[in-house]
Amino acid sequence: MNSLQEASRIYKTFKKGGPSFGAWQMLPGTNHSRAIARSGVDWICVDGEHGNIDDGQMHEAVAAIAATGVSPIVRIAANEAWMVKRALDAGAHGIVVPLIYTVDDAKQLVASAKFPPFGRRGFGSPFSPQTFSNEPLAYYLQNANSSLQTIVQIETASALKAVREIAAIPGVDCLLIGPFDLGNNIGHPILEDGMHEELVKAIDSIKVAAHAEGKKVGIYCTSGEQAREYAEKGYDMISIAADMIAIPQYFSQTLAVASGKEGVGVKKGGGYDGR
Repeated sequence: MNSLQEASRIYKTFKKGGPSFGAWQMLPGTNHSRAIARSGVDWICVDGEHGNIDDGQMHEAVAAIAATGVSPIVRIAANEAWMVKRALDAGAHGIVVPLIYTVDDAKQLVASAKFPPFGRRGFGSPFSPQTFSNEPLAYYLQNANSSLQTIVQIETASALKAVREIAAIPGVDCLLIGPFDLGNNIGHPILEDGMHEELVKAIDSIKVAAHAEGKKVGIYCTSGEQAREYAEKGYDMISIAADMIAIPQYFSQTLAVASGKEGVGVKKGGGYDGR
């Protein structure tokens, strides 16, 4: 492995095989980033789509996470080349891109994420090498294409239909399932009684397609129990919690115990999650 790969925890866990567990950061702050990293996760996804994190805060979070030995992953807001560039130039070890609709969308994403001759990513950020082992810029240029993770969210009906073709694209490393948006897009939203059987089948089909093409597959989970279930099913990249969900959930449950209201109708959970 080159030194970028050696410094990328997500790359090494993908290479080793088995589940890679991570967290979702929606709230800004480098102390917040470091606190999540101390949990022992392999990666943290800095959420620039639904999170309250702007461009500058994303830069700071990426550096703080990498300094702990955890891989910073950035979810950008849309499949826009300039957003891909900003995240990778900040030093992200990988990007998550939402709402891919077509094979061409995924190909355009790969082109934005790779340096020439494989893509059209611009070169020159001095920040990128600092989240690995502070390699010279020329070394980063030569090795970034083979070291950074391009993670495509499968959460639309059209992407689901073309999932095997998307997985087969060179440069796509992982398919990440967004169950909430996928359910909404195929007409089976996740409700209080759980997932519809058609959504369960769709999720399983994405895993089959990814693995058939030698790619990794990930899924967004909302509890440790659910994350364990998908790990046992052979999923490779599994989120265990999101800060904006976990914090109010912990406080509400702890308050219920402290006030003697535990088990008397106190609602568990941290509110709406739109993935």
